[in-house]
Amino acid sequence: MPAKKILYSGRVQGVGFRYSTKQIASGFEVTGSVKNLPDGRVELLACAQDAEELEAFLAAIDESSLGSLIKERETTAVTPPAGMRGFVIER
Repeated sequence: MPAKKILYSGRVQGVGFRYSTKQIASGFEVTGSVKNLPDGRVELLACAQDAEELEAFLAAIDESSLGSLIKERETTAVTPPAGMRGFVIER
């Protein structure tokens, strides 16, 4: 199961980024979480059964209205956390 952690920077806090990401996730077979970081970035952890679904989800974020808010993204392949279900906004 492919999984990625993406750190987004730009104008990504206080603009509905987490909520919009969760809405986009509902259209894909992905699990994961999205949260604000103290340094002003947003961290997204996303997992899917196949790499194509994961990449389509990430592309949908970039192609949405959120894309114009993102200045930089740092992507890392990670091991999927055990027992992850659904897609949640972490506080």
